[in-house]
Amino acid sequence: MSKLADRASDMATSLRILGGAGIIRPYGPRTLAGLGRTVLRWGVGPAGGFMTLAVRHPDRVGVVDELGELTFAELHDRSNALARGLAALGVREGDSVAVMCRNHRGFVDATIAVAKLGADILYLNTAFAGPQLVDVIAREKPAVVIHDEEFGAMLEAADVPQRVVGWIDSDDQGGLPTLESLIAANDHSDVVPPTRHARIVILTSGTTGTPKGAPRREAGIPAAVSLLSRMPLRFGWRTHIAAPLFHTWGFAHFALAMLLGSTVVLRRRFDPEDALRVVEENRCQSLVVIPVMLQRILGLDEAVLERYSLPSLEVVASSGSALPAELALTWMDRFGDNLYNIYGSTEVAWATIATPEDLRAAPSSAGKPPHNTVVRIFDDADQPVPLGGTGRIFVGNSLLFEGYTGGGSKAMIEGLMSSGDVGRFDEDGRLYVEGRDDEMIVSGGENVFPKEVEDCLVGHALVVEAAAVGVDDPDFGSRLRAFVSVTGEVTEDELKEHVKANLARFKVPKEIVIIPELPRNATGKILKRELSSWDDEA
Repeated sequence: MSKLADRASDMATSLRILGGAGIIRPYGPRTLAGLGRTVLRWGVGPAGGFMTLAVRHPDRVGVVDELGELTFAELHDRSNALARGLAALGVREGDSVAVMCRNHRGFVDATIAVAKLGADILYLNTAFAGPQLVDVIAREKPAVVIHDEEFGAMLEAADVPQRVVGWIDSDDQGGLPTLESLIAANDHSDVVPPTRHARIVILTSGTTGTPKGAPRREAGIPAAVSLLSRMPLRFGWRTHIAAPLFHTWGFAHFALAMLLGSTVVLRRRFDPEDALRVVEENRCQSLVVIPVMLQRILGLDEAVLERYSLPSLEVVASSGSALPAELALTWMDRFGDNLYNIYGSTEVAWATIATPEDLRAAPSSAGKPPHNTVVRIFDDADQPVPLGGTGRIFVGNSLLFEGYTGGGSKAMIEGLMSSGDVGRFDEDGRLYVEGRDDEMIVSGGENVFPKEVEDCLVGHALVVEAAAVGVDDPDFGSRLRAFVSVTGEVTEDELKEHVKANLARFKVPKEIVIIPELPRNATGKILKRELSSWDDEA
């Protein structure tokens, strides 16, 4: 009986959340019948999701990029034609098609078209170095790579059977087909549904090694309900997705657009002032970013910032790397309490969400788990950690990945998956992430997590960003070496004194190296492997 009651309660909560977001809305019998047939035949992934929008709102603008606007009906027609073009190139059900495109309509066209063929979609990081790209393609073996022209030279070194150019910058494509040429050359009528649904394969960040493929099947409504339970997105909004679409966070909002009927506003490259301009000119109600983008926006000259008040903006959704507490408060003090910080990973998707209220009350916290998400803390013996104690973070939700494409998975306890981080809960139920579970160092017999030291350094008035890594120490076994970028004159000793005044003595870094900026990947994560080899580079 309790299970039935729980299901009824969950259903009621889901209906309330969906209704509040405007997703549950009245449609005529003919439209409802069309929606039912579409979902039954195509599922709720990119193929079925965008097809339902073509049924519900064919004339609504679905995508805005540098080339203009496309309605949901136009996206449907274009993806039909492109699916036929890709099939003619040999793409079949169960194949893998890699997409290496920046944020523009080509990414959207390719995603929907490949899904309509029942092939898997592998998203390649646009910031890959040549060797990384070659390694990933050799492991994943895509039948076709769809890429922007700028990445063509790197791909020539990879073993790719067929290439298609997404965004073109010149008139000479060396005989390669383009997305637009395939769309123009093929029939736009509906294609036959495949017998399998596409999988989405998003690569891990690769901050500590070669990126791994993390496949995930169609998430569906439960995943959307989870996110919407703590983030007030609404049906029909315009959303500027500045975060890379190939990343879990950017893709999550691309997927949400299928349910929310959002108009997705895209730009191929992020520029801090341009992002503000795009939001204002397009009257966007939501902005999807990674924290370093907020940092770059707030780093603009005061005279530039004063030009933009962002009156339409209601939700700023940030994820992908740690959000410094000072950055969160500075953003909200200027642009209002519209910032939502999401903690998660490629493997578990989102785990907790910090609302503006959370960030005001506890700016260094990662917030609380959303609806239908379980987060627990376990020690090294796989036992629950008492409230307030630090341990490994494990997550349970409807979005856990299926295991890496190259084999292996994340640790599991009681059906919950490791996020790869360590943290603790406070008495108010807020999670604090203290660092990666493989970053902890033992210094003089004491456990030290780099994040605590990094947060302390960023609290200094002149420090913009900080990262710390473990180094060998003949007396203590290990100590931290920190790297910072600053905005004024400050010495290493002054920074050490700042840490000493706020943390235990054994947490003071052995060295603090001042550098112009920290190395980051395309999703804003700091590349600590480069910092760990600093001695070799110096």
